[in-house]
Amino acid sequence: HNKSERQTGFREQERSSRRADSLRLRTVRGAMSLEEYERHYGSLNSDFGGGGGGTSEEEKLHYIPIRILGRGAFGEATLYRRTEDNSLVVWKEVDLNCLSDKERRDVMNEISILSILQHNNIIAYFNHFMDKDTLLIELEYCNGGNLYDKINQQKGKLFTEEVVIWYLYQIASAVAHIHKAGILHRDIKTLNIFLTKTNLIKLGDYGLAKKLDSQFSMAETCVGTPYYMSPELCQGVKYNFKSDIWAMGCVLFELLTLTRTFDATNPLNLCVKIVQGNWTMEVNSDVYSSELIKLVYECLDQLLVCALTDSFPSRFREIEDKVELLNSANKKPRLSTVTESPVAVVTTRSREVYFWGGGKFTPQKLDAFKGGCSAQQVCAGETHFAVVTVEKELYTWSVQGGAKMVGQLGHGDQASYRQPRRVERLQGKAIQQVACGADFTACVTDEDQLYMFGSDYYGCIGVDNELGTEVLVPVLLDFFQERPVRQVSCGDNHVAVLTQDGDVFSWGCGEHGRLGLDSEDDYAYPMQVTVPKGATITSVHCGSDGTFFLTESGKVLACGNNEINKLGLNQGISGIMNHSGEGVPYTTSLTLVKQLARYKIRSIAPGKTHTAAIDERGRLLTFGCNKYGQLGVRDFKKHTGVNLLVGPFGGKVVTKVSCGDGFTIAATEDNQIFAWGNAGNGRLGMPADKGFGSEVCPALPRPIFGSLHHVPDLSCRGWHTILIVEKVLNSKTIRSNSSGLSIGSGLGQGSTSTIDLEMDQAFETGLRDGGSGGTMEAETEDRGLETPMMSVENKTDDNSCPFWLRKVSNLCVTPERI
Repeated sequence: HNKSERQTGFREQERSSRRADSLRLRTVRGAMSLEEYERHYGSLNSDFGGGGGGTSEEEKLHYIPIRILGRGAFGEATLYRRTEDNSLVVWKEVDLNCLSDKERRDVMNEISILSILQHNNIIAYFNHFMDKDTLLIELEYCNGGNLYDKINQQKGKLFTEEVVIWYLYQIASAVAHIHKAGILHRDIKTLNIFLTKTNLIKLGDYGLAKKLDSQFSMAETCVGTPYYMSPELCQGVKYNFKSDIWAMGCVLFELLTLTRTFDATNPLNLCVKIVQGNWTMEVNSDVYSSELIKLVYECLDQLLVCALTDSFPSRFREIEDKVELLNSANKKPRLSTVTESPVAVVTTRSREVYFWGGGKFTPQKLDAFKGGCSAQQVCAGETHFAVVTVEKELYTWSVQGGAKMVGQLGHGDQASYRQPRRVERLQGKAIQQVACGADFTACVTDEDQLYMFGSDYYGCIGVDNELGTEVLVPVLLDFFQERPVRQVSCGDNHVAVLTQDGDVFSWGCGEHGRLGLDSEDDYAYPMQVTVPKGATITSVHCGSDGTFFLTESGKVLACGNNEINKLGLNQGISGIMNHSGEGVPYTTSLTLVKQLARYKIRSIAPGKTHTAAIDERGRLLTFGCNKYGQLGVRDFKKHTGVNLLVGPFGGKVVTKVSCGDGFTIAATEDNQIFAWGNAGNGRLGMPADKGFGSEVCPALPRPIFGSLHHVPDLSCRGWHTILIVEKVLNSKTIRSNSSGLSIGSGLGQGSTSTIDLEMDQAFETGLRDGGSGGTMEAETEDRGLETPMMSVENKTDDNSCPFWLRKVSNLCVTPERI
């Protein structure tokens, strides 16, 4: 019996070893996705150098570097995408070898302070990790720059009082919060006040902050930026929270005048002007109210205690509600919920966008999408493409050279742009999803608002023909202001929207009942669709003249044109002659697709004449027209039922599928891309000189692209295809370990402040060596005393791999490096 157990054990060990070798080989070849590797790797013994602790007690958080935001004397600030929630975060990477003991204490001090601050207007701290001698601090990201840049962008045009009060409330709210926690910021300035695209304020950079024992405590060290120093700091006497109020007054003065409060050619003259209260100019009383002007001078007299709430009580209550609403609408990184420190898996990937069709027989790479502009989502229309980047900006361009546009590009004109161009009219809006119709476009923002632009011939813009037939710039649909949008989908000439509350609305062309409104009428205004009782809709998918609705249980409802059974509504029994059943030409209300009822459908992709779907097991199903072999069933015959594809897909998990005009493109979990159906006009991305012209129609899925790629997103429409492909270049696992560095008891809790995308610029070129005594932080530039931190734009690098990860010489993923 014991001998049998030993033999069994040896066999298990041998199988495990063979499996490990297989994993190594497959990973090095790039044939395995990172997720698959991690899944298998986590189930193996820790003989690959995983180091300490079982994975059952660890929480793995996966990060992908996007681009380097800036460099400083001691490291880099890098933008990452956190795959668990698809949020963007910043890692401040600090090389501890370059730091003095005091500078190390400053870094640890910043983490300690950030870890105890939880507020809508304060940069959130999420985690920190140690990689040998590199400290990695994970912070909230701001995509709207900082207040210094915002003021410069005004180019002499004064802010409205409403905007100033909006900023003032948020700054004061953040300062009040840190003071309540007993923390003195000591470096409040426009460069450290960051913005989101929704104009939310985030106060950051706590490297110089100090915790006081009580509100009556005083600090002595002379630190800060000269332009914002209080008179006490200039005179070298003790100071307290009032110094932050003074700095806030200087910031408010800049908002009202667009100039520095105090200015001089050298530090000595500057200190004299500060002590004497000799500011550069007076606030324009013709533009701003006396209450607001009085508030500035109260800050600079350090008398501000209750003045804020006393001056604008009603306005501030409204602002508080708006700040709360904007923050709650934003994505939050998921914080560690386990007692053990989380494990960061950092994966460097190359991500590219390709398109083909419309005469382009081979995949064409778009160089516009790399680094911070790498693509997150793609969508194809009949005449144009649209891409949402990882930093949530929208790009559009035409697929037909010289053709007159009707506003579907959103650039304010009818020009046909052949290269991707950012939609400037959506500047300041974070776009999370885009959908294209035949000649119009819809997009959803992070605030769950819906914007539309393009042809309004069928009323697809949804504004009841108020703007004419061509809408050249994005317009906000007021209808959804009180109905936050979760998802939008566009057919050729109609739109369907799913709200956060689970309601469905549709509008546009109603022919064949594609709107699901029990009629064939056209509607130029969103109309609510009646959903069958008990059904919870999780997504909507518009075809050219029909619509699918996926339910929470994986069932499929459909409405619209069922020609050639492309909605799957016919009840034919395949294989039995003369029993084709009664065909359903079209349906005007939501009807259960019974042929799919035995499957739990995860996603569905309607094309012009056929449809493909993926079930929860990753199996691919097709139905509808098969004239060009687009169903992938080896022949060109008519098939009345639903086809479950085996053959090339036998045992493969299909992750993405999209259908065009007579063709289908699909991607699998093992990083292969397949195409089949009508190859005319380059639809399949296969070279014409190899015989894949209009006369050749592969009726079986054929692999394309020639190399292995993971496909995050894929879209086909008409003759065109656009997709994102990526490859894993390198991967590294970092366990959160402070390596003996003491950072206080507040760490590990993480701020629960809501996240909006923000950039924390903590690396300055100035001198920061404030020991005890009268040393100050002086930042110099040719035209003044201060170097703007936002000059990092000149220091960006397309190489998204951070310096500590680039130390790994070989870019192949190997088990030893994970």
